[in-house]
Amino acid sequence: MPEVMAWLVDSDPALRWQVQRDLVGEPEAVWRATRERVAVEGFGARLLAAQGSDGMWAGGAFFPAGFDGAKEGGQPWTATTWSLSSLREWGLDPAVLRERQTVELLGQGCRWEYRDLPYWGGEVDCCINSWTLANGVWLGAPVEGIAEWFVEHQLEDGGWNCEWVEGSVRSSFHSTLNSLKGLLAHELVTGGTAATREARRRGDEYLLERRLCRRLSTGEVVGEWVAEFRSPFRWGYSVLNAMDYFRAAGVGDSRMEEAVAMIRDARQADGTWLQAGRHAGRVWFEVDVPRGEPSKWLTFYALRVLEWWES
Repeated sequence: MPEVMAWLVDSDPALRWQVQRDLVGEPEAVWRATRERVAVEGFGARLLAAQGSDGMWAGGAFFPAGFDGAKEGGQPWTATTWSLSSLREWGLDPAVLRERQTVELLGQGCRWEYRDLPYWGGEVDCCINSWTLANGVWLGAPVEGIAEWFVEHQLEDGGWNCEWVEGSVRSSFHSTLNSLKGLLAHELVTGGTAATREARRRGDEYLLERRLCRRLSTGEVVGEWVAEFRSPFRWGYSVLNAMDYFRAAGVGDSRMEEAVAMIRDARQADGTWLQAGRHAGRVWFEVDVPRGEPSKWLTFYALRVLEWWES
């Protein structure tokens, strides 16, 4: 374990400060000093340098300007929503973006590719709205309407599905987890409302009654992807992604035991977890290893979850 910890600490500031805080137990002054480096070196500084004078990244809200899905394979990860989400997850001080008037610039000139809707108002996709809600409360943007949108669009079974607009009435593991993350981010900053807190509780139960990995109807594992851990998580569901959400929410439940076992079983003899594969698509730069190699990010998430679970 000491070798694994040393390996994790020897990382970009975006990861190192989290390792120092959550695994190593460094004094707050130490990890906060590392966190401040996110804005000026490594991944954070590189991504900040890519922001345009209009406040956007790659000239678009969810897709880069000029993106043609017929000509380019995979979802591109370079546009504004993805870039803001990465900076938030890496621990960038939001004051950096506030000083750049990012909220105002996006409010004035950034529109969703879907029906040209205004950026901070969100659109119709659960996952997109979740990231916008989380990024918005982080930056202090006017996104309360999006929080209420999740209450209004929660499905009868307690979860969410981005395909609701196409008529789907059955929730998705992916959409539900992403929606829950957005609601949790909102709740941690604002306290939420009685309605948003209840919506999140129902969403938690949707995943818990399925043991984070099984179909409620048949008891079968919903898909091999539940135990395929990819970094960055992006939009994809896995039991590791779900357990890291429940850790952040402070929700423990015996129905998580199978998911925890899947995480333990993926641990390698050297104490690391392997990358199951990057999500295809254009990026500004890679932040994790190729498929089959030991991933510092996944190892960090897994160790953090297991330490929380066993405490």
